[in-house]
Amino acid sequence: MVKFKEPLELMGVPGSPYTRKMLALLRYRRIAYRFIPSSRHTSEGTNDRFRERPQPKVALLPTFYTQDDSGQEVALCDSTPLIREFEKTFPGRNVVPDNQALAFLDYLLEDYADEWLTKAMFHYRWSYEPDIYKAGQILARWTNITSPEEAILEKSKYITEKQISRLRYVGSNETTRDTIEESFVRFIDLLNNHFCQMPFLLGERPSACDFAVYGQLTCLALFDPTPQDIILKQAPRVHAWTEVMEDLSGFETLPNDWISTSSFPETLKNIFKEIGEVYVPYLLANEQSVLNKTNLMETDIGGRPWQQEPFQYQVKCLGWIRDIYDELNEEGKKDVKHCLTGSNTERLFG
Repeated sequence: MVKFKEPLELMGVPGSPYTRKMLALLRYRRIAYRFIPSSRHTSEGTNDRFRERPQPKVALLPTFYTQDDSGQEVALCDSTPLIREFEKTFPGRNVVPDNQALAFLDYLLEDYADEWLTKAMFHYRWSYEPDIYKAGQILARWTNITSPEEAILEKSKYITEKQISRLRYVGSNETTRDTIEESFVRFIDLLNNHFCQMPFLLGERPSACDFAVYGQLTCLALFDPTPQDIILKQAPRVHAWTEVMEDLSGFETLPNDWISTSSFPETLKNIFKEIGEVYVPYLLANEQSVLNKTNLMETDIGGRPWQQEPFQYQVKCLGWIRDIYDELNEEGKKDVKHCLTGSNTERLFG
């Protein structure tokens, strides 16, 4: 068991969509925190913030530091379960809906943003020359703003080459390019339409899924030139919403701010149809590929071939979605199916 107390302590970088996701969530929930820039977490010195820290099992950002029952410091970095732990530890201004069915839908939307929308984020940043150039220039400086220019140029080259080489892990290649880009364009159109009806995905207050989508859009809408231009021309509400999400510490909630599953908006149903069109077949094919121990996952998504290396972590994601669905009572399952009818997402959990 681990214990969380304020101020929470986390290490990350501005270029990480998951770091931005969690910082915005902590601001909204008014949970005190200390942010440690990644360039400082191993620096020598007496300042407690900059001492050598334990490493998580898988090194991802942001990394939160806390203690276990024995008093040993531990490092944790998976944003989705951490959000649920914070819900238990810190009362008030919750981001997971009280309604069981709505909480499941929130989880599914968050997973889509974290695991599918991030493909567009990574693809655009490391596939187009203006985006590659900007990311290489700025990410190297974000990690250490006072570093000598020679060191920054070396770091820029290292980051750029490493990230481009990792495109295959997220599934960005010549076969999948059009599918990723068309799915992204459809999603921002659907989101733009939804924001004509309500200010957040699940109603009048933000949910965990809003912060997950926001995290990816800090790159796609606010930083990388190619997708930013698409959003500004095609879905300006999405750009404005992303700016607003940065700091909701002053946003006040009211009773019944979340939507009801009995009056589920058509604009949200359309977003789930997009998830059913692209993310569901991906998850199912990836699971089958991992189970069959194949080196290449191949399927059709949106009428086009999809090829990439299978990804073990997303098998876990699918398992967690099923687990949460299985925990629903009969009324909750009925409400979920009512909201998702015709979206193709039902294939995930039968």
